[in-house]
Amino acid sequence: MIHHISIPAQDPRRVAGVLAEIWGGRSLPFPPFPGGYIVIVDDGRGSAIEVTPLGMELAPGVGDEQAQALANDNASPFTATHAALSVPAREERIKEVAAREGWRAVKCDRGGAFEVVEFWIENRLLVEMLPPAMQGRYLAAMTSPNYAELFGLELDTPAAHELVAA
Repeated sequence: MIHHISIPAQDPRRVAGVLAEIWGGRSLPFPPFPGGYIVIVDDGRGSAIEVTPLGMELAPGVGDEQAQALANDNASPFTATHAALSVPAREERIKEVAAREGWRAVKCDRGGAFEVVEFWIENRLLVEMLPPAMQGRYLAAMTSPNYAELFGLELDTPAAHELVAA
């Protein structure tokens, strides 16, 4: 289970507010990163998204130090990092919010396995939104046997629980 992720934004407060609206959570300041915000959904699982200022990067600490925040003035606005979120909002609502914000949102088919609404935060960061009507197919597709079948792969690697038990 993924409990939280961090994403960069040009306007962290605005982005956190929009995500809270669609995801059914709350947006709060995130003091560990000045100018950052966090979205918490209070689902009993600790689900959250930290929204940090664009250019904020994490680097390993030295010795026993924790991760260090660094500022990168030359950070690309784009990244391959993205997330898929099950949200309570319907597809139409997701698109309405995106239109209000001036952001791209489009329903896309992922190779026949499932559909998502590509929600482009600030038109530069992808979050695949799964409204209730799309969640079932995603959950069915995202098992290792079904994923392997979809892409013609063999399951010759031990499952994670088998490695832990060994």
